Amino acid sequence: MDAKKLIEENNRKRELLTPENEAYYSDMMIYIRLQWRLSEQQSEEVLMEMLDHLLEGQEEGKTAKDIFGNDPKGFADEIIEQLPKEKKREAVPFIAGIIGDTVSWVLMIRGVLLLVLSKFIEVKTEINLFVVAALAFTITCFVILTIRFIFRLINNSLFKENRKTKRDMLKAGLFGAAGMAVVILVVKWVPEIGPSFNFPWWASLIAGAILQLILYVTKKK
Repeated sequence: MDAKKLIEENNRKRELLTPENEAYYSDMMIYIRLQWRLSEQQSEEVLMEMLDHLLEGQEEGKTAKDIFGNDPKGFADEIIEQLPKEKKREAVPFIAGIIGDTVSWVLMIRGVLLLVLSKFIEVKTEINLFVVAALAFTITCFVILTIRFIFRLINNSLFKENRKTKRDMLKAGLFGAAGMAVVILVVKWVPEIGPSFNFPWWASLIAGAILQLILYVTKKK
């Protein structure tokens, strides 16, 4: 099975675990999946083998600790060391997909905002290429840093009995607010250098929708 089907099968089989075993296994599963440099296919195959082994042991009355030991993080680290790294040509589309998805939503949101605001006030539909490039670079950095920050928060919360979920959510919210503040400052303070052209709401909406459709078709393939 490919990685997508393995994930679906994993989700189905995890429902058969006891709450204790499911919590133990899920922490290891998330921890391994967060290592995005690893081969997704190989990671999911190993996770499925671990799950099948755990289910067999569970039928014999064993717990996850009996099977994998009292140090799930250490056990997961040993597995991670043995898994092959993801090929760069497979990692690049993943990052490009995130950036493309962000840009498409920015375009569509811009189109909707211009359409709504134009009913009440006079709006500026002209855009400057230099400002757009600076904004695109800022948003891309913001998205990548946000993903890394959230991954780190999740990673630090694993294998702990007393998880501070609310505190982590607050941290993520503050980080996101800080990032949005930087984006707003870029829009306000970056000078308009070079050519500008008219980009009305309908063109922005259509461009975003087309980009979103391209990403959808690409993911399906």
